[in-house]
Amino acid sequence: MELQQTIEHAWKNRDALHERETQQAIYEVIEQLDKGKLRVAEPTPDGWQVNDWVKKAVILYFPIQHMETIEVGPFEFHDKIPLKRNYADLGVRVVPHAIARHGAFVDKGVIMMPSYVNIGAYVESGSMVDTWATVGSCAQIGKGVHLSGGVGIGGVLEPVQAAPVIIEDNAFIGSRCIVVEGVRVEKEAVLGANVVLTQSTRIIDVSGPEPVEHRGRIPARSVVIPGTYPKTFPAGTYQVSCALIIGQRKASTDTKTSLNDALREFAVAV
Repeated sequence: MELQQTIEHAWKNRDALHERETQQAIYEVIEQLDKGKLRVAEPTPDGWQVNDWVKKAVILYFPIQHMETIEVGPFEFHDKIPLKRNYADLGVRVVPHAIARHGAFVDKGVIMMPSYVNIGAYVESGSMVDTWATVGSCAQIGKGVHLSGGVGIGGVLEPVQAAPVIIEDNAFIGSRCIVVEGVRVEKEAVLGANVVLTQSTRIIDVSGPEPVEHRGRIPARSVVIPGTYPKTFPAGTYQVSCALIIGQRKASTDTKTSLNDALREFAVAV
């Protein structure tokens, strides 16, 4: 509570950023984010809770930091935020040129192929961030998630009340998918290649006799492919992208087997 009160005070009165106590509070929040002791959003029995004050601390971290040169072997960076370190102690496999910023939590057993994880993000155990995938600031990635090659998970800092992108446990996000604007992909869902999800994207369940529409949420265990629907504009009728739920992953005690079955049964491109 003391940390939260200090952050809230500094958010309303930016002059407080010059005070040592305020800076120490901000640094403490970033350290706790880095270690996974704090989260920008967390699951509760009533659903996901966004901790606005933690996000405020991330935003306030930037103005109190100074630019510095970071040298990693022959590579050079110039930034305000240091890189995450000590991966061996964390039990994380990191393939060159994977990068995570300090203040991002990467749990034991995560594999980072050449990819990027931004500050405030939370990546749980057993997940893979595949080649050229990006996990944006404050995004929440559950256990056993596979972010395939080129996936873009959007970040969000402002507005502070906005929910981050949430990918729940054992979801599979296919190649070149884009998930932004606080969209939530629920447990064990499968997104085929090139699915684009924003808050305005129509998510249409076409697996039953009548279409059922969702916005901002992929229901658990859904198998999803990209689609289009006609929309009329002053200049004519054109096809607009949407996402189509074409079926459900079958219940299985072995999630990996369930995923393979889903991909084969629905011929989903990944």
